[in-house]
Amino acid sequence: MWTKQEIHTIVQKQRAFFKTGKTFDIDWRIRRLEALKKAVVRYEKEIEKALYEDLGRSRAEAYFCDVGTIILEINEMMRGLKRWAKPEKHFSGITCFPSVVTKVYKMPYGVTLIISPFNFPFLLSLGVLAASISGGNTAVIKASSKSTHSTELLKVIIAEIFPDRYVTVIDGGHDVADLCLDERFDKIFYTGSPKVGMHVMREAAKNLTPVALELGGETGNWCVIRKDANIKDAARKIAFFKMCNSGQICININQIAVSEEIAGEFLKELKAEFIRQIGNAPVTNPEYPRLITKDAYKKCADEAERYRERIIFGGNGNSDTLKYSPTIIYPVDIDEEIVKHELFNPLLPVVPYKDSEIEKIMDTIADREHGLALYIFTADTKWAEQVMATGQYGGGCINEVCLHIMVKGVPFNGTGHSGMGAYHGEWGFREFTHPSTVLMGETQFNLPLREHPHEGIKNKYKMILIKLFER
Repeated sequence: MWTKQEIHTIVQKQRAFFKTGKTFDIDWRIRRLEALKKAVVRYEKEIEKALYEDLGRSRAEAYFCDVGTIILEINEMMRGLKRWAKPEKHFSGITCFPSVVTKVYKMPYGVTLIISPFNFPFLLSLGVLAASISGGNTAVIKASSKSTHSTELLKVIIAEIFPDRYVTVIDGGHDVADLCLDERFDKIFYTGSPKVGMHVMREAAKNLTPVALELGGETGNWCVIRKDANIKDAARKIAFFKMCNSGQICININQIAVSEEIAGEFLKELKAEFIRQIGNAPVTNPEYPRLITKDAYKKCADEAERYRERIIFGGNGNSDTLKYSPTIIYPVDIDEEIVKHELFNPLLPVVPYKDSEIEKIMDTIADREHGLALYIFTADTKWAEQVMATGQYGGGCINEVCLHIMVKGVPFNGTGHSGMGAYHGEWGFREFTHPSTVLMGETQFNLPLREHPHEGIKNKYKMILIKLFER
């Protein structure tokens, strides 16, 4: 168990190391990123084993969602870092003459705190760490107490490649997280629930520490299926995604709104896809992941029980293995409680609507807290693009699910109750750096416009020139 003094000592050591200026060197940062990548590759099998022990994740899912994604993220940063970190050069404008050159430096924040969750314990710690390293910071990673095997392995990996004065991993529960938040950090990155995100912000505000929050969204992520959608394609993609990590994904589909004109056919296809991909007995399938804790399993099972009479697929689990089957609940009204909060499990409530009333459905979704993701299946891509271009949500897909987070060079995060800030690639570098503007002053040919006096006949020209320059 970490003590307040031990955590304080770690932060002070990192602050002293940051002050040496070593992390400012771009080549040094790239070498640290390379060391991190090599460690992930070296520990690939151990990472996969830890993810299986914590979450029942298959080897393929572990690699696709954690190992491979981390490698891609680090590769992008190593390739782009020199370009991203190069100071920008700007023309200062005639108003600043003769000091016509201004530079924008990308400055590290300093000592950063990364609070990572259980659902992707490597991706959402090491992926964020890569962004912190690229920005020239030191980092304390507060890893989840729920994914115990992964947290233990994280400690081993980080201790092997980095001294604790640069990067360290702290384990423990919410009490340890609060001890971390008691310290003065220069930047905090938290991934988790909106409720805890508010707590993180309150604690950070005590020191005016800037925060980035990646949150699941208070009312979940909607998937909207129009009557003109390719039903087979939608069912195939939705089934795969909902089973991934047993629904414990911040951008996963929380609820579906499906046009009642094709609801029956869609549900038939969705059931068939669940069976095709995972079999008739997913709870006994070794490829199907489990829920993280007994409490998470009980919460899922209890909620399913409340809707027992409307479960049309699944609805069974094993409390010993903590696996609960993909479960379709239909029909559900859009104002029922189950579609008004994040589920984070394999339950899938389905809301039917008349396709002619699609705008009413979209207005209802928009009036709720902003989701981290929005997914739309329709042949009317013009309408879908208009929705996407005017809605408030983290990100999403048209006729696809989840893959928007795999695209290089684009940001990822939410807004409002689904988060703030953005990261991945260059956006992660930006999140962990402060743009500092510096004007390069000249000592010759300075105009007297910024000098007193400004009144009198002799000084009228000053106001004339100021108005001319500032038009």
